[in-house]
Amino acid sequence: MTHRILVVEDDQDIGDLLEESLHRANYEVLIARDGQRALQLVDDGLDLIILDIMMPGISGIETCKQIRTYSNVPILFLTAKSSTLDKTEGLLAGGDDYMTKPFSEEELHARVIAQLRRYKIYKEKKESEDTFLVGGKLKVNEHFNDVSKEGQQLKLSDLEYRILKLLMSKRSKIFSAQNIYESVWEQPYFYCSNNTVMVHIRKLRAKIEDDPAHPVYILTEWGRGYRFGTP
Repeated sequence: MTHRILVVEDDQDIGDLLEESLHRANYEVLIARDGQRALQLVDDGLDLIILDIMMPGISGIETCKQIRTYSNVPILFLTAKSSTLDKTEGLLAGGDDYMTKPFSEEELHARVIAQLRRYKIYKEKKESEDTFLVGGKLKVNEHFNDVSKEGQQLKLSDLEYRILKLLMSKRSKIFSAQNIYESVWEQPYFYCSNNTVMVHIRKLRAKIEDDPAHPVYILTEWGRGYRFGTP
């Protein structure tokens, strides 16, 4: 199986060097020149991200933090900075390893192999332990925010994930706005909370429904609340 690696590097010479070296090792390589493009390319088919820390626009640290809200793919930081403080900041942001420029091809390949091996072990363990809620084309991890539709990862906020998991956990039940608010937000319900629930339901539908105007997963029972429907 060919591993897919995303290289995020604004320096074209270094990016080309990484791409050529990884191609020679038979990896599939995707290239992003900035953090914004990197965020668009991250999906559950990636096996590793090599991420420059100093980039225009969104920094590598911020890019890493955003990726960590929905993905556990290994992240290898690549930077000219070498101080302990910089390394610590990268690891606390969610990075898995740190390589300082300039680097040798041997070091690059050794670190890539190590991260791919660890990720393979992690995924095997995760698949053996995790349980999922499945409805129609949706698959929802019961333990953390991992939601997919036809195998494609969906980027849900934590509140959207918790609403979806709640509705899927008891499919025959109609949940009132109060039920949802008190279960998901874990706060006392007030009349104005109804609008909060409605807004999040609308956002959730926009992400999981083929046609949000005619939902098949999150159904409204007028005057009563919401329930999960399997198409």
